[in-house]
Amino acid sequence: MVEKLNYIIEHYGYFGIVFLLIGGIVGLPIPDEFLLTFVGFNVFKGKLAYIPALLSAFAGASGGISLSYFIGHKFGLPLLHKYGPKFHITEEKINYTNKLFSKVGPVILLIGYFIPGIRHLSAYIAAINDYPLRKFVFYAYTGAFIWTFTFITLGRILGKDWVKVRLYAEKYSLYLVGLLVLAAIGYFFWKKRAGK
Repeated sequence: MVEKLNYIIEHYGYFGIVFLLIGGIVGLPIPDEFLLTFVGFNVFKGKLAYIPALLSAFAGASGGISLSYFIGHKFGLPLLHKYGPKFHITEEKINYTNKLFSKVGPVILLIGYFIPGIRHLSAYIAAINDYPLRKFVFYAYTGAFIWTFTFITLGRILGKDWVKVRLYAEKYSLYLVGLLVLAAIGYFFWKKRAGK
C-alpha cells in the first residue's frame, strides 16, 4: 500500500491526494486515514509542503462528500441498495446511519469522517433526507477540515512513527468520537442560547 501511495504522490503530487480522497469518500476501498497520515509523513520528510497538503486533502474530502451528496440527491436509496454491498455498504449500515441522521444530522456530518462506514454514508443519507444544501456544506466541510487537519498533522508530528497512528486510531477512536460528540452537542446548545 505504501508503495502505491508513494507512486501516486511522486507522480501526481497534490492532485493525487485530491483524487484519492474523492474516491475514498465516495466509497472506493481507499484507506483514508492511512493516506492522510502518509501525506503528513511526506510533509515531515519535506516531499510535500504542509499548507498545500492540507488544502489538497480538504479539497478532496469536500469534493468527495459533495459528490456523494449529489449522487444521493439524484439517485437516492435504490442506488445504495443496488451497489452498496460492492463497497461494503450493508443494509444494516444504511438503516443505522439513517436513524442516527434523523436524530443528530449535523453531528453526523461534522464527526462522521472519524467513523469508517459512516463517513461514506453520511452525505448519501443527508441527500435522501432532503437535508438543506447550505447546512450540509457548512457541517460537512467543517468536519472535512477537522478530519484532514488531524491526521495530516499527526503524520507530520510523528514522522517516522506515522504508522502508529493507525494503531492509536483503532485503540482510541471511540474516545475521540465521544469527545467530538460532546463538543458538537456543547456547540449546538451554545448556538441555541446565543440565538435567543
